[in-house]
Amino acid sequence: MNKKWLSAPYLVWAVAFIILPLLMVVYYGLTDKTGAFTLENFLAMGSPEHLKALGLSILLSLISTIICLLLAYPLAMILVASNTSKTSFVVLLVILPMWMNFLLRTMAWQTLLEKNGVINGILTFLHLPNHSLINTPGAIVLGMVYNFLPFMVLPIYNVLAKIDKNVINAARDLGANGIQTFCKITLPLSIPGIVSGITMVFVPALTTFVISNLLGGSKILLIGNVIEQEFTTASNWHLGSGLSLMLMVFIIISMVISSLFDKDGEGSAI
Repeated sequence: MNKKWLSAPYLVWAVAFIILPLLMVVYYGLTDKTGAFTLENFLAMGSPEHLKALGLSILLSLISTIICLLLAYPLAMILVASNTSKTSFVVLLVILPMWMNFLLRTMAWQTLLEKNGVINGILTFLHLPNHSLINTPGAIVLGMVYNFLPFMVLPIYNVLAKIDKNVINAARDLGANGIQTFCKITLPLSIPGIVSGITMVFVPALTTFVISNLLGGSKILLIGNVIEQEFTTASNWHLGSGLSLMLMVFIIISMVISSLFDKDGEGSAI
């Protein structure tokens, strides 16, 4: 039997759940309710309300990505320096939140941040003033960082673990101090992991709507919320598809940048 037939189940799955849905989105995005060809669904992204939602989405996604990078890089360096194996308990703690349901993780933060939640309860117990934590951009950023941090840690850890220790030892033998070794050896060699991690965090952060729904309430609308409402509340699949296709431009750009810096796939997840 030809071994190529072993890929048949995957091809059927890909056609049914990837290609056909994508073709449907393209069809709805390029047509109006009468089925006539139109570009209005794409041009709708230029409206003030949609540009505001897109701009806020990009801003919060960039902030979340930067925070994830600042937290993930030192953590990855600590894991590598401690000679932690891929199956060790410490790495397991990093991956463990990914095993829990995404919705439950976000709802847990909703319980912590709400007006009568755990954090304000502790502040009240300590006779400190309460703070309005829920339904704020900060709460959304916090939710993004918590949910997507592992996607930044793993690619960076994967790249740092592959760096030959002899290269670092050679740099130190030649008189380079810790800062010089990091700037000229470690950091340049870890660029593929950094770019891969940025892509893996920025793209889902840009398109998310669950986190902003639960932690931002109805007060803060990101572009993901706008698209979700077009499909569910307004039942305007044409406009929702058009906005989705426009949003895919950012995803494609991120993937192209990632492929340019990580041609050998060194920054892929473990």
